[in-house]
Amino acid sequence: MPKVKHVGLIKFKEGTTEEQIDQLFDEVLDLTEAVDGIEDYVAGANNSPESMNNGFTHGYVMTFTEPANRDAFVQHAEHSRVKGRLLDHADAYVVLDFEVS
Repeated sequence: MPKVKHVGLIKFKEGTTEEQIDQLFDEVLDLTEAVDGIEDYVAGANNSPESMNNGFTHGYVMTFTEPANRDAFVQHAEHSRVKGRLLDHADAYVVLDFEVS
C-alpha cells in the first residue's frame, strides 16, 4: 500500500510573530502525535535561494502510512481546530497530497 505525503504551504499574515508561528507548528506537532498512522512530520521557514515561493513563508510535510490514515486525519476534530487556527493567521494556505511507494 502506498504512503501519502501531506504538504502544507503557508503565507503568514504580516504581523504574525515568530512566537505565534512556533506555537501553531507546536499544535500541529501535538496533533500528529494524537492521530494514528503518521510516520513523520517536519516544518520550517522557507530558505530557498530560488525566489520561487510566491510569498509562502513556511511549510510542513507529513507522511501517512496509508491513504486511509490521511483520510481519518483530515476528518479528526482536532485537525479542524488546528487548521482553523492556522487559517486565522494565513494570507494563503495550500495543501497538496501525493502517494509514494
